[in-house]
Amino acid sequence: MSEAQDGAIFVGTSVKREQLLLRLANRHGLITGATGTGKTVSLQILAEGFSNAGVPVFAADIKGDLSGLAEKGVSKPFLEERAQKIGLEGYSYQAFPVIFWDLFGEQGHPIRATVEDMGPLLTSRLLELNDVQDGVLNIAFRIAADDKLPLVDLKDLRAIIAHVAERADELTKKYGNVSKSSVGAIQRRLLVLEQQAGEHFFGEPALDITDFMRTAPDGRGYISILAADRLMSSPQLYGTFLLWLLSTLFGKLPEVGDPDKPKLVFFFDEAHLLFDEAPKALLSRIEQVTRLIRSKGVGVYFITQNPLDVPNTVSGQLGNRIQHALRAFTPHEQKAVKAAAETFRPNPELNVERAILELGVGEALVSLLEKKGEPSIVQRTLIRPPASRLGPVTPEERRQNMQSSPVRDVYDKGVDRHSAHEKLNERSEQGASADAAGDEAGYERHGEFRIPKAPGTEGRGRAPATQRRDSMADAFGKSIARSLGSAIPRILERILRGRLGR
Repeated sequence: MSEAQDGAIFVGTSVKREQLLLRLANRHGLITGATGTGKTVSLQILAEGFSNAGVPVFAADIKGDLSGLAEKGVSKPFLEERAQKIGLEGYSYQAFPVIFWDLFGEQGHPIRATVEDMGPLLTSRLLELNDVQDGVLNIAFRIAADDKLPLVDLKDLRAIIAHVAERADELTKKYGNVSKSSVGAIQRRLLVLEQQAGEHFFGEPALDITDFMRTAPDGRGYISILAADRLMSSPQLYGTFLLWLLSTLFGKLPEVGDPDKPKLVFFFDEAHLLFDEAPKALLSRIEQVTRLIRSKGVGVYFITQNPLDVPNTVSGQLGNRIQHALRAFTPHEQKAVKAAAETFRPNPELNVERAILELGVGEALVSLLEKKGEPSIVQRTLIRPPASRLGPVTPEERRQNMQSSPVRDVYDKGVDRHSAHEKLNERSEQGASADAAGDEAGYERHGEFRIPKAPGTEGRGRAPATQRRDSMADAFGKSIARSLGSAIPRILERILRGRLGR
């Protein structure tokens, strides 16, 4: 059976039964091997074992095959033969409780996060910013926090970046240089992210991480499966999203020490996407989260083709290891084989380097933590067959699963609340109205004409129309009288001079 027995998950048979102890499952793990060697099946049987033990699981489904966990397996001769060969008594087939998720909301329930929750470090990684641009982004996050401007989605982030640009002279004196070129680069990267459908991820309702930690009515843990086939075309979004999940779990879960079984197991497929070209600050963050999250009762399992994809600072924390076959056609591949062999506790009766090259499909070198927490001697192992379906579910089966999902209607509709974009627009409109009012204050209208007010009249209340007309007539009469008063003496003088001259 696939159930965890005696606090352990049956993985396969070597010279003995290979079992993953549940109380040591939060010490993390690594599954490696070339394409087509059986990594997905190893992930599948571990997910089944954890679920049967009441442990929720999260896994990214790169090829779609993991979706078969939701359906009962179908009897096939090679599965029955493998079960008999490894002494798996009472082998039967079963479906598992599964929740489908999809950042794009097409093959599962949408997963969203706010820009604010993502934070400047991960957002900078997502946008692939350099140090100078990263500095401007940090200023934007600081201004948003100080001015109480919620950063929810990408339009909020674009609005706050534009706001920072408008205040560049002021902010440069306080925080350092805010250049137009850096602002322009960030806006361009936001446009690229939108074209990669990143806007689907940022928004609300934001994911409640406890929805990944559900158990079914029968006590089995739910297996949350993220449809990642389309997401793989945006590797930065994929890697940053999964790191955000880990960071969120680390930040929100309480300390539990070493429980009898994990509270959640997290499978990180295509793990190299997390580490490729990651800046030093991000690698440090990954190392810290991996080291400390075990005390929160979370086990992290990295799945990748090449063991060299995982930095030594992280690899050293992965106690449970399943190594499928590798190929060694190039010097780099040969180095990977040697590195993989050296990570295991040696077996004097097994040439590990040669075995890695000779393993068949469904075979693996296995070293799991034993009762005192030390790794077992590496053994060549036949991996047990899965109880769920080998291969993906149909679209109709997926749709039916989503209809009966415990989170149905919770995340399916997005919400666009009043946030930074709307608030900054309101401020801009209010400023424009105030400027227009100030501009009009020095003028008064007469029909279609705008006439400057007489000095000293700004801000006074306007008199009734008849009074204004009388005032204007009086002013006109007085002006004529003044003109005549100064002109008449000159006219009389000219007349008298003319007469005297004659």
